[in-house]
Amino acid sequence: MEVVHLNQQQLAARWHLSEACLERWRSEGIGPKFMKLKGRVLYRQVDIEAYEKSCLATSTKTAEAQTSAG
Repeated sequence: MEVVHLNQQQLAARWHLSEACLERWRSEGIGPKFMKLKGRVLYRQVDIEAYEKSCLATSTKTAEAQTSAG
């Protein structure tokens, strides 16, 4: 099984966010796990998908509870 990585630019494009937003999230401990290799920030696709799954909600009430808890 091949491990797929996305860089900051690729993840920002995937989520339609700015790279600065991802940088801020990392400093605040928000978002998917990441790794730093030789000064480069990389995200494993499995961690991105796990984070996306953790953000799923079935109602706005559920989403609000997740936001306040996490």
